Parts: sequence; structure tokens; C-alpha cells
Amino acid sequence: METITPDPRRWWALAALVASMLTLGFDLTILNVALPTMAADLDAGTGAQQWMADAYVVVFAALMLPAGLLGDRFGRRRMLITGLAIFLAGSLVGALAGDVNAVIAARAVMGVGGALVTPLALSVLPTLFAPDERTKAVGIVSAASALGLPLGPIIGGWLLNHFWWGSVFLVNVPMAAIGIAACVFLLPETRDPSSPKVDALSAVLTAGGLGALVYAIIEAPTRGWGNPLVLGILTASVLLIAALVLRERRVPRPMLDMTLLTHRGFLFNTVAATLVNFILSGLLFVLPPFLQAVLGHDALGTGVRLLPMMGGLLVASRLAPKVVARFGARASVSAGLVVLAFAGLLGSRTTVDSAYGFVALWLSLTGFGFGLSLIPAMNGGLSALPRDRAGSGSGLLMTMRQVGGAIGIALLGSLLAGTFRDRLDVTGLPAPAADTAGESVVAAHMVAQHTGSTDLLASANSAYVHGMGVVLLVCGTAALVAALLAAAFLPGTPRPAETSTAPDLAAEEADARQ
Repeated sequence: METITPDPRRWWALAALVASMLTLGFDLTILNVALPTMAADLDAGTGAQQWMADAYVVVFAALMLPAGLLGDRFGRRRMLITGLAIFLAGSLVGALAGDVNAVIAARAVMGVGGALVTPLALSVLPTLFAPDERTKAVGIVSAASALGLPLGPIIGGWLLNHFWWGSVFLVNVPMAAIGIAACVFLLPETRDPSSPKVDALSAVLTAGGLGALVYAIIEAPTRGWGNPLVLGILTASVLLIAALVLRERRVPRPMLDMTLLTHRGFLFNTVAATLVNFILSGLLFVLPPFLQAVLGHDALGTGVRLLPMMGGLLVASRLAPKVVARFGARASVSAGLVVLAFAGLLGSRTTVDSAYGFVALWLSLTGFGFGLSLIPAMNGGLSALPRDRAGSGSGLLMTMRQVGGAIGIALLGSLLAGTFRDRLDVTGLPAPAADTAGESVVAAHMVAQHTGSTDLLASANSAYVHGMGVVLLVCGTAALVAALLAAAFLPGTPRPAETSTAPDLAAEEADARQ
């Protein structure tokens, strides 16, 4: 039986991966905290804010599969360094941007870099670490990404209080540079020259299908779900994604390897990770405006008040491997999703008059449930991959996660926007002012300050909190459904001491296909 020969540099190599993931994790929440400020300075409504967040995620998800294959074929370290360099360049463009469209373009460029970094950082793990060490390695990489989450809001908040909003992009430059240096000096080169070639048509179908889906979801609350344009774009999205699946099923060596989805362990761990990302991405989109606009905290105060969520996540990232060792991965994933469901349902009870202590409670539970469910699901999905398809398989897993994140921002953000607009009382306002106030809670506050309307201010806060409650209720329900699916369908994963090696899992998969 083939075994993995431990690389003596593997823990130093892990440090390079940590630096790379820290950079991406840092950027995720720093933008969320900056969005309310950017919305005011750039006159951006909810739809524009969704695109500033989603331009990164859509490009990220669309390019993840070809990025994984590029790393397998031409060298994972080389592609990681290239990805970080592109991310650095996109950050410079974002810092110098003068309008919403330029910011969206910069975020898209950063998405190209992120797409190269994330799947390759994960695909290196199965080639460096044997199964008995892999759980710990996945936990460390996940914790690194998580560590960037609390640092982002705090440092970003401080920057926004002292400099212009472009500084939240500029701070990525030294972070990315550190990641590049770490990869150059610490990470060994690994590749799989036998991996499939990147299929340009499949990549175009992926980008077009996902982009059309997200665009339709974002535009639907404003135009209406029955609008011909929205229906046409949704139809185009379905056709493009269907064409992608059909093409990938017919080519001899597909970029989107559908046979991986026949492996029960990979499929249901991927589904669980996708649903968790759906919930967390939507939640991180709706929270900063609540803390900043409704509760009246500045950007730094908003970042600090997100810490309970990040604290819960960090605690769970340390606890998850122990829970898996004692009870198995299925129990850990299911329990984490139940905690996430409880946190969402509890958070939906938040009112305008709720004390921050109540908000901190459900935020910490959210972070804990996220960490307890995601880390075992990610490790279970990676462990199910044959070693010779580590790049394409981890790319598929991360693509599904990011698709969940993009749809979470688009769908939950649109649900919030529609609910907010319906509940907002604009009686007595001129039509242009009423339209502006309905774009977002930040816009409503600006109109209220301009007109001196305390009634509009109170209505905006009440409407936003109601919309956030609806979003949290949906998140809680989705997490509960995901917990039931995980308990019913996740394989009874062996405990780490009994876990078979990756080649054994590849053999199991081959047997399952025959």
C-alpha cells in the first residue's frame, strides 16, 4: 500500500499557507465593515453594495476549478505566488478607485487572485500530510483564515476612522507581499502533470452561469421576479449551467469531475460546507449596517463588536478536532449546524431596543456553530479525494462553497433589501427622496439627516432590524435543514486513528464507480 512520506519541511510549508489564507481572511471582513462608509461616500445602494461584495465571490467561484488544475499541472507554489501577486495588484486598483464601477472591477481582479490561492492552499495539504496529521493541518489553515476575520474589522475600523476608505484595500499590499515571500522561501513545489487541461469553454460557461444567476437574484427585488429581464437572465443561467454539466459529462478528462460527486463522503461534506458558507456570507453582509447605521457605532466600534462571532469560531476551530476524535465527524458537523440554527433563530428575536449583550450572545454562538461544522466537513471532503486529483477536487469543493457564499450574499441581501423597502415609511417625502431612502438604511439615514425627519430615522432603523430578523430566521431554518441532512446522509466517518489513507479512499471510489 502506498503511503505518504512526510516532507521534513511540511510544517514550515504550512506557515506559508497560513500567511496566504490570513491575507484572504483579512480582506473578507474588512470590506464588510467598510461597506456602510463606502455606500455613503460613493452613493451606492444595496444592489451596488452587493456587487462590491459579490464581484469578488463570483469571479472567485468561477475560476476556482481551472485554478486548481493550473496548479496541478504547472506547479502549486508557482500558481499560489501568481495568485497573491494578482490579489496585490487588485488591491492597489481598489485603493485608487474613484467610483463604484472601479471598486467592482478591482474586487473582480482580487477574485482572480483569490481563486488561485484558496484551492491550491488546500490541495497542497493532502500531498504534505498523512491522514493522522491532516486534520490538525486543516484546522490550522482554517484557524488562520478565521484569525483574519477579527483582525479585518478592527484594523479596518481604525483605518476608516483615520484615513479614507481606500486604505482598507491598501493594507492588503504588505499582507500579500508577506504571503508571497513565505511561499517563495518555505513552500516546496508540487504538481500533477497528468491532470486534465484547463477547458476554456467550461470556464466561460461556469463564469457566465454563476454571473447570470447572481445578477438576477440581486436585480429581482428592484425589478420584480416576474420582470422579463430577470426571467430571461435566470433562464440563461440555467441553460449555461446545464450546458456546463452536459459538456463535463462527455469529455474524456473533465475539468468539473462529476465522478467525485458519486463519492458519498465528498458529496455530503461539500453540501454541508456549502450551506454553512451560504449562511455565514449572508450574515456578514447584513450585520455591519446594523451595528454601524442602526446602533450608531463607528467603523472601529463595529469591528470590535463582531469579535464575539470570531471568538466563537476560534474556540470551535480548536475544539473541532477533539470532538471528531471522540464522536466522529458526522456528529461534529450535525451538532455545529444545530448550534448555528439556534443562533439564527435566537438572533431573529433582535429588536431596535435589544442590548448589545444579547447580540453578542447569538454572535458568539454563530461563530461556534460555524467552526464546529465547517472544519470537519472540509477535512472530510479533502480526505475523500484521491491524491492525484487533489487540486481539481479541492477546487470543486471550494467552488461549491463560494457559490454558496455568492448566493448567500445575493439572495439574503436581496431579501433584506425587499423587506426593508416594503417596511420603510416614506410618507410625506418627495418621490426622488423616497426612492433614495429605499435603497439602503445608510441612504435612509442620509435623507433623514438632510430633511430633519426623526420619523424617517426611526422607520429606517425599525425596517432594517425587521429585515435582518427575517434573514436570520431564514439562516436558522437553512441550518436546521442542513443539520438533518448531515445527520441522515453523512457517512459514519471513522475516527482519525482508524482513518484509511488517501490511496485507500481512491480505491474505494474506484470500486464505487464499477
